[in-house]
Amino acid sequence: MTSPEMAVRLSTFAAVLAAMALWEWSAPRRAFTTRRGPRWRDNLGLVLISTIVVRLAVPLGAAGLAIAAREQGFGLLNVLATPAWAAFAASLVALDLVIYAQHFAFHHVPVLWRLHKVHHTDLDVDASTGVRFHPVEILLSMGIKLAAVAALGPPPAAVITFEALLNATSVWSHGNVAMPASLERRLRLLVVTPEMHRVHHSIKTRETNSNFGFNLPWWDHLFRTYRAEPEDGHEGMALGVAGYRDPRRLHLLRLLAVPFTRRPAGVTSESA
Repeated sequence: MTSPEMAVRLSTFAAVLAAMALWEWSAPRRAFTTRRGPRWRDNLGLVLISTIVVRLAVPLGAAGLAIAAREQGFGLLNVLATPAWAAFAASLVALDLVIYAQHFAFHHVPVLWRLHKVHHTDLDVDASTGVRFHPVEILLSMGIKLAAVAALGPPPAAVITFEALLNATSVWSHGNVAMPASLERRLRLLVVTPEMHRVHHSIKTRETNSNFGFNLPWWDHLFRTYRAEPEDGHEGMALGVAGYRDPRRLHLLRLLAVPFTRRPAGVTSESA
């Protein structure tokens, strides 16, 4: 990962996380059911471990690969000599589609779900949930992004922008924040909102398998995975994964072990 890319991502992430935490404190959408301190410690612990793992395993980074693609002329947009403005816009949209497809796959391929399940075991959803991912999932996600960058040949600036947006919108879309309904309805026409994404964290499988978008909401409409509201309402729906309901058993070390441990007894396909 290049220094400019790291600086942009870290500064954007820190600013959005701080803003969302303040918003959640002043105007929460749902009452919290667990202690925030331990959850934030564990969720931020996961992102710290993931960052170290990715830096050690993939020092080049997506932006570095985009620079190599531009210099060596590989990747679709470089082969077609696409104008800079068009390549920038097309890259943001194409990469967002890749992340949507990746997210869909992590829910429907059992071995990938074992990794992604860590994200869904959070019993409350707030800004910190946006970084609650198992390090192996983050490493696989980086591999998918590198493959997409190699195939597409996006401008390095587009890759850096997309990475910063992805971090920011993941924190934003998980926010436990209240906003006027009229504003939220308008916003979700253009971006994934917290109200839209919260449905995805329902304990009900048919609701978990909806609203996969991170930045743009259009893919869920196009591929018919969109769900406007949860059946039990936002105040009434249960969050998390059945079988993982004890917050004392969801600390950092347990979360790291979740993909490699047996599924809890009594968990059905409907509730898992």
